[in-house]
Amino acid sequence: MPYIAEKPRLSRSIEELRDTIPGWGVDLDRADRPAVPKETLNLQATGAHWDFPEQQIERWPRERSIEHKFLTPVFGTSCPPRGLSGLIRRYAYRFSEARAAHWTLLMVADRIDVAEHRVLALVQGRPDNVITETGVLAEYKRHGIRSRVGQHRADLVHQPLTFLGLALPTLATVGAVYLIARRARGGRSSNHRRWTRSAWRAR
Repeated sequence: MPYIAEKPRLSRSIEELRDTIPGWGVDLDRADRPAVPKETLNLQATGAHWDFPEQQIERWPRERSIEHKFLTPVFGTSCPPRGLSGLIRRYAYRFSEARAAHWTLLMVADRIDVAEHRVLALVQGRPDNVITETGVLAEYKRHGIRSRVGQHRADLVHQPLTFLGLALPTLATVGAVYLIARRARGGRSSNHRRWTRSAWRAR
């Protein structure tokens, strides 16, 4: 069992492991270890005063891998899942960590979380400065394009993914804001024209 002071017992004996796995246990002799004599086994020196750590209080249902029997004794609480991204994160933990669906859903949730925070910042009157925060100006000031052409760089493979994950959502958000503003302005203009016509007819 993990998270205990003593080392958990092996499922197989040392002799069986040494016979079935070549090279297993080569460092069992402390005299062969490079860290000896500095290496010491003193559990009291670590300051641990427990056999099993005290479990942190779970104030809301936390995500837990299906491979784990229970939550870790200590877990983070600074970024609680919320909104659509939180629902996707909770759903991702229904799949094993060995499956691509688990990690794909978590990456999708991260992208949605970024979009949610951008919309929230826009509503609060503090929109993100996409030009400076993404470093796009460095592409022209620091020879970004020239550093990619003919250099056989390995990171060029994920450049299209970066465009799909960052540029397209940004352009879509800007386009949506523009269309909403244009429609609102068009509605005001049509109302103004109607009011002008009715005023002339009243005369």
